[in-house]
Amino acid sequence: MDLKEAGLLDGDQASHWYYASKARALQRCLLGRDPRRILDVGAGSGFFSRTLLQHTQATSAICVDPGYEREWSETAAGKPIAFRRSSAPDEADLVLLMDVLEHVDDDVGLVRWYAERVGIGTRFIASVPAFSWLWSRHDEFLEHRRRYTLTQVLRVFREAGLSPVGGFYFFATLFPAVAVRRLWNRLLPSSHEPKSDLRRHHAITNSMLTGICYAESAVAQYNRAFGLTAFAVAEKTAPAISRR
Repeated sequence: MDLKEAGLLDGDQASHWYYASKARALQRCLLGRDPRRILDVGAGSGFFSRTLLQHTQATSAICVDPGYEREWSETAAGKPIAFRRSSAPDEADLVLLMDVLEHVDDDVGLVRWYAERVGIGTRFIASVPAFSWLWSRHDEFLEHRRRYTLTQVLRVFREAGLSPVGGFYFFATLFPAVAVRRLWNRLLPSSHEPKSDLRRHHAITNSMLTGICYAESAVAQYNRAFGLTAFAVAEKTAPAISRR
């Protein structure tokens, strides 16, 4: 989670339709296998780790983000969660890369660094913004380098030495409206000013959007066609080949 976006919601991600729905989709990515030790790379507020600690059998989480001004530890759902500027990943059995790969120049190198340092059987889950033609002021505001197709993000995992397990697109129900809006905004003079699309909504609107996206999450695993976000899952099945 980008720290810029967390700031826009004053830390209230759990009730916002976008993050609540994304957390539900993340749980679908577990494919019935609960993690034990979570390493959340580029974790921001730690929202996704907190969600998994609450709803799975995971026993601990380490949230890593170089944007933290300090390091600290606390509990979530009665379980330890640590916030660090850097951390050794060797004990993790689930590595989260939620909205991270699009921020770095060398996405393969980042994944490979972690893949080389975790044990066999460790799962990796990434979420990324989908489709380069949807590029907008929102991407510029968040300092994205790129957007991905599902095939592209799975290729990143493969080139980093991991074995892809699955993936899908999410927010397909909102895709047509957002696509039209972003294409239209490119025609407007103000469209060149970086600006986040994330904002608070009226409680009724927020509830409606949450319900729509929750319903979609039940079948999202079958969507290989389109969406605003792509989720990809991979696993370390063999020792990673170092290319350092």
